[in-house]
Amino acid sequence: MTNKATAARKRSTTYRMDHWTAYLMILPSLVFLGIFVLAPLVMSLEKSFTDWQFYGETRFIGLQNFQMVLKNQLFQRSLGNILWFVLAIVPTEIICCFLFAHVLRGMNQRVGAYAKTAIYVPTVISGVVASVIFLFIFNYQGGILNWLIMQTGHKRVAFLKDPTLSRMAVSFATIWLGFGYNSLVMYAGLQNIPQSYYEAAEVDGAGMLTKLFRITIPSLRNVFILIMVNLMAGTLQMFDLPYMMMNGTGGPVNSTLTPMIYVYNNFKSADYSMGYTVAASLLLMIIIGLLNSVVFMLIGSEKAQDE
Repeated sequence: MTNKATAARKRSTTYRMDHWTAYLMILPSLVFLGIFVLAPLVMSLEKSFTDWQFYGETRFIGLQNFQMVLKNQLFQRSLGNILWFVLAIVPTEIICCFLFAHVLRGMNQRVGAYAKTAIYVPTVISGVVASVIFLFIFNYQGGILNWLIMQTGHKRVAFLKDPTLSRMAVSFATIWLGFGYNSLVMYAGLQNIPQSYYEAAEVDGAGMLTKLFRITIPSLRNVFILIMVNLMAGTLQMFDLPYMMMNGTGGPVNSTLTPMIYVYNNFKSADYSMGYTVAASLLLMIIIGLLNSVVFMLIGSEKAQDE
């Protein structure tokens, strides 16, 4: 009886020591999280309810900043623009990456290695560099695309001066930047689907479309969620490409103005207080969180099943 009690005490002591070890290991992360995330968030919330300036008096104004942001026509226009970009970029990139991942899967090992390296190169390029590249492509005077158009006997096209074409140019550049990474993620997901699933389906007489919709797409559910959430969050925070390609104006006629550009321009402007800018940033954070939550609710992830 004494031996059992001693063994129980030892297990209890070891259990408590393991817990203290775990707490000590996560303590640095919690400290950094508190200093660089939670504390700034609390400070931002407090400043958003005030008429705050870097220099000068600060007075409490309640929800006026949030009301002014929501009523501002430019902010409303930026939200409409960013929703357009989300609807244009996210489905297009997912479909293109899914199709290209199948192409990679069918390549031999050596050619596939070169192809994977080539498509991954844009991922390591910053948005500023990419915007310069696409300015050389879409520029009206010396752009490569306009040069090719003129070689066919047609007139130049002002891609970056037309509202619809400028949106398409920014969308194309954004898709190009993320295409390599998302294709490789999709390719890795395809490689993890057991081949026995397809063999069993073929025995049952399943065709290509049946295998696609009954095996491939359901097996990639979690991959689709990962890519969709990343793309939505990245697109909703779009800044560098439209800012650089349109000289920071959000033009033409505010067709490429995004909420991030709107917040940045207000930060530089003396027309609004810093509390107003902070309120706009918090509203954008809430919108991003809500949209991603909707994705999780509509497409629930599932734990992978073994064979």
